[in-house]
Amino acid sequence: MTTGIGNTPVLDDSVRVEGGVVRILDRRVFPETVNWVSARDAEEVAAAIAAMVTQSSGPLFAAYAGLEITALQVAGLAPDAARERMRAAGAVIQSARPTNNHPQEAVARVLAAIESSGTTPELVEAAVSAARSGAQLYRDRSHALGAATVALLPDGARLLTHCWMDTYLIELVRAAREAGKRFDWAATETRPYLQGARLTAHTLAEFGEHVTLITDGMGAAALAPGSGLGPIDALVTAADRVSLDGSVVNKVGTLGLAVAASAFEVPFYALVQAPDREAPTAADIVVEERDPTEVLHTLGRRTASPLVTDAWYPAFDVTPPRFVTRIVTDRGAFAPDRVAEYYA
Repeated sequence: MTTGIGNTPVLDDSVRVEGGVVRILDRRVFPETVNWVSARDAEEVAAAIAAMVTQSSGPLFAAYAGLEITALQVAGLAPDAARERMRAAGAVIQSARPTNNHPQEAVARVLAAIESSGTTPELVEAAVSAARSGAQLYRDRSHALGAATVALLPDGARLLTHCWMDTYLIELVRAAREAGKRFDWAATETRPYLQGARLTAHTLAEFGEHVTLITDGMGAAALAPGSGLGPIDALVTAADRVSLDGSVVNKVGTLGLAVAASAFEVPFYALVQAPDREAPTAADIVVEERDPTEVLHTLGRRTASPLVTDAWYPAFDVTPPRFVTRIVTDRGAFAPDRVAEYYA
């Protein structure tokens, strides 16, 4: 596991396997309430992912954990039946949220590991090993990505971020400390789940980083010259998916920030471990639309007028490559039109 410098944030360990049960920190209510949701099978893990109990990198760790407990549950089955149950578990987990590709990557890794297992004990061992090593590999790749991002940023840079970058953010801060750099942060609150206000700002504060919270509507003003925050040196966000043409799919609101950053000549760095080789263009990525009534509420409390009945909630948006300065991966930074070279 990557060794952290300074504090270890709570969200760095938000999915656990305990006694054959997956326990997932409920990010919908954290940090006001520290509540762990228990999932006893793959279906309950998938339901937790779909319900936004965990987001960003969380679904990857939840997917691996769900497959680990499934492997333990099939220990008494014949090999073919055990393999079929693992496939069924993988199918339900990877379909929980269509835009976030992390669960699909986890499922592919574990199912590939068990394909040649001749006995059920071999299958169980292979699945558990693949799940645990896959989670560790993700952390290590996130640290490499963080180091590549830090190399693009001067010490003391003021960074604007949007939504919750999860492991990418945590490892970016650790990599910055290793390089002897500190940053000043501005974070959007990120409606309607307020991930920025509750998760991003909280984690940066745990690390001892200076962070200023702004509303989603303040992003362009923060990027504009003469902002009361002082100049923003870079817009830095995660990307849920990046297509091979350099389009960035991330939490809705990223597009508006990227356009504003471009207008004010502020670089935009989008972080992803690797582009999606199965998505030649953004048109090949399904953009999830969630229940629009979520827009009428904030953290479970209705905030819209009772007279308002219609809303719209695309969970993600697509930033065209012309608004992206660099796509930063675990193999370094690429110009958007050259990100396919990641696989060269």
